[in-house]
Amino acid sequence: MSDSSWIAVDAMGGDEGLAVMLAGVARARRRFENMRFFLVGDETAIAEGLKLHPNLTAHSEIVHAPELVGSSEKPSQALRRAKKTSMGIAIDLVKQGRAAAAVSAGNTGALMAMAKVSLRTMPGIDRPALAGRVPTLGDNDTVVLDLGANTDCDARNLLQFAVMGAAYARTTLDLASPRVALLNIGTEDQKGTEEIRDAAAALKAATHLPLTFVGFIEGDRLARGEVDVIVCDGFSGNIALKTAEGTARFVADLLKRAFRSSIRSKIGFLISRPATELLRHHLDPNNHNGAVFLGLNGLVVKSHGGANEIGVATAIAAAAKMVRDDLTRRISEDLRQIDARAAALVQPAGEPAQ
Repeated sequence: MSDSSWIAVDAMGGDEGLAVMLAGVARARRRFENMRFFLVGDETAIAEGLKLHPNLTAHSEIVHAPELVGSSEKPSQALRRAKKTSMGIAIDLVKQGRAAAAVSAGNTGALMAMAKVSLRTMPGIDRPALAGRVPTLGDNDTVVLDLGANTDCDARNLLQFAVMGAAYARTTLDLASPRVALLNIGTEDQKGTEEIRDAAAALKAATHLPLTFVGFIEGDRLARGEVDVIVCDGFSGNIALKTAEGTARFVADLLKRAFRSSIRSKIGFLISRPATELLRHHLDPNNHNGAVFLGLNGLVVKSHGGANEIGVATAIAAAAKMVRDDLTRRISEDLRQIDARAAALVQPAGEPAQ
């Protein structure tokens, strides 16, 4: 990322409040010394909060926003107030070209609506998708998309998600040809909906793209690390992600209960503490934070609403890396490589193949 790149941060978004957002920005700034920030929100409150982070003051600019988006606010309501809210103004800074990316921990639906209306979708993309990373037993995280932006998807959408997800994996995971799979109810070719089977046929035919299509994957293999990108509709993806997060919390809580059950268990905990700390670090969502809306003419990163300062810093670092590696350009280049034969296999319903 060049010295001239700025990141717009919705300082008022998130469940933990302004203090945690500023602490996360300050932590990210210590890691990436060339980063600059627009801190968007209540000017007085941000200025007061910056007193605790003097290293950040010289490398940031406060942009006043008189209003904020509520966590339970409907996207349509938030959209009408976009120009006055910290979330909407942060996205508009990207549209103006003043910021290279926007980061918010606020209302996901509102963020998606504002980003799509303000930035518009890229040429060749019908719908943007929300992509995130989940921890695995492999050498790296797995990119999963869509995580909730689109509940219903056709084969063409899934193909575009695969192209965007692969570009994202190449950028964030440093992979030359990411392994891509479609989430399905079985691995056999005849399993799944017609949309999933058609998308698989298109991906098999698109051998010239910088990805390796490996077929279908079932939900129980989500965290095995066998693939680098898992593609699905937003309905399935959101359920899969929430289930994985809930299972991780269940395992962590079960271990705590087991280790507290007796004196012998407590002694065992002390002996195994290095291993349990490694497990806790690996499963902590703050260490994998930062989902991105792919397919827009600009970068918008969604931080988990309950992220702590480490999580906020992780999301900002993810945004910085995407800016540095010019993710939007990579996606555009990959889309141009989809030839007429692959595109014809995934025509929207009602349109004849060319």
